[in-house]
Amino acid sequence: QMQEEQRCSSCLYYENRTAGGERRDIMAKFLSYEDRLEIESSLKAHMTFTEIGRKLGRDRTTITKEVRNYSVEQDTGYSVFPHNTCKYRKGCRRKKVCGTTDCKHPLVSICKQCEFICNRYCEQYEEEVCMHRFKPPYACNGCREVKKCTLTKTVYDALEAHRQATEKISQSRSGILSTEGEIARLNEILVPLVKQGQSIHQIYLNHKDELMCSEKTLYNYVDGCLFDIRNIDLPRKVKYRPRYKKPELKVDRGCRVGRNYHDYEVYMEKHPDTAVVQMDSVIGSKGGKVLLTIYFVNVSLMLGFLREANTSQSVIDIYDGLYQKLGASDFTRLFPVILTDNGSEFSNPKKIENGPEERGFQRTRIYYCNPSAPYQKAEIEVGHEFIRRIVPKGKSFDELTQEDVERMMNHINSYRRKKLNGKSPYEAFSFYYGEELAQKLGCQKVTAGDINLTPGLLKK
Repeated sequence: QMQEEQRCSSCLYYENRTAGGERRDIMAKFLSYEDRLEIESSLKAHMTFTEIGRKLGRDRTTITKEVRNYSVEQDTGYSVFPHNTCKYRKGCRRKKVCGTTDCKHPLVSICKQCEFICNRYCEQYEEEVCMHRFKPPYACNGCREVKKCTLTKTVYDALEAHRQATEKISQSRSGILSTEGEIARLNEILVPLVKQGQSIHQIYLNHKDELMCSEKTLYNYVDGCLFDIRNIDLPRKVKYRPRYKKPELKVDRGCRVGRNYHDYEVYMEKHPDTAVVQMDSVIGSKGGKVLLTIYFVNVSLMLGFLREANTSQSVIDIYDGLYQKLGASDFTRLFPVILTDNGSEFSNPKKIENGPEERGFQRTRIYYCNPSAPYQKAEIEVGHEFIRRIVPKGKSFDELTQEDVERMMNHINSYRRKKLNGKSPYEAFSFYYGEELAQKLGCQKVTAGDINLTPGLLKK
């Protein structure tokens, strides 16, 4: 039931409440990626379009068009049976229907098990089409037979649907709206006057009714090299702020399903003795080098790794390097659980959890704090205060090397803490895990009289 409605002429923004009472703020026109994830999961739960629409606060026809427009066909099979659309496939025992004596897969007993589909060679082939694909819900997501079906399937995938929709919107807003004849007409008006030294603004004021377009459009056409003049021909190029472009989808929010802070609390309640490692990024100057910090909560030890850019791959490379250096046993012992924030650089948890091979071995678990809740990993935030004593906020990391970062961390980790009963993080780590493991991580003890937590530490 509609509770409140606020409409504006530009975006028709309104609020409503779903049948369950949950408040949702939505745009009247476009579905978000979270909406599409909801549609995908609802289709698997055998919900109707009406139920999905009520859940999202949308009309059922919107959900119907979404599924029909952005579902994709997949030619897949299952187990040892590849994609096969022959209506006689279930009882077929034919062999070598391709007519060759040298079979490419001699170990396959019958042709319907060959990954090189023999449908096109068999003279008895008759195509079977699943008619359920052309009836609501127009997708195989919730079909109970999908795991043992070799026919062509129609699948609704939220990520692929969002990519197609975003691309379609982008294409609709690109290009020009004028014909070749219209461009030629504008060219005849503009070029002679520009060559006489007049500006676009001056020409527009005097010939507005002939041009029949905005001044901004003329500048865009000049930028696009559609006329016989270029920007260099203009006496003064008026600069316009570029149109705001919504950032492309960089983070797959679906990766956080089962890894949110509530899931972290549930896991820690079941495994209260598990050591937790917190992870975060420290930004220097915008666009420059970035620090990845790793904080062992139980011993207050912090590691720092310098990265050229704040990318997901740079984080994955650091953990792969630690895994190779420490070995499987020590790595899983040090990193049983990692808690981090929602930064885009941490958007590929599977690569960090499973490593490059991804052969079913999970070397760690990653969980995410709630958005705008840095207090949920307060320990590493406090640890960053030591870094800011040495490298003040806003100062670039570009002139630093990894050796500089390790030297800074050694001084920080040798600083005694009250919470550790007067011990330093280095001493606490060495007590729990051994000094040899600390040195594998690049940690060195600094004597108390030499500890320096000022910018002078990194001055050369």
